[in-house]
Amino acid sequence: MRKPSPLAFGQVAILHALADGNRFGFDIMDATGLTSGTVYPTLDKFESLGYVTSRWEDPRTARRDKRPPRRYFDLTAAGATVLAMALTRYKNLKPVSLAAWRIAKSGI
Repeated sequence: MRKPSPLAFGQVAILHALADGNRFGFDIMDATGLTSGTVYPTLDKFESLGYVTSRWEDPRTARRDKRPPRRYFDLTAAGATVLAMALTRYKNLKPVSLAAWRIAKSGI
């Protein structure tokens, strides 16, 4: 299996924001300082790579709150593993618990 290429800092910041509990685009943009033109294409790429999954919220909830429906993103075990590897490279990001994704120590 081919080792994934190293992620750029912005990509790592997006995965880090997800691991820290930010689940939809605007929250991720706020957490990272990145623009929508960076965040959404990266999330789409990560979904195709299996690093994240997404789902749309119930439109009734959005109507009740008088806003468009949100697309919620979740980090997968593969995404958490990639993030753990990347955090060894980008030490200036605050520590985030990845215990929920049960990353094997040999995978880091």
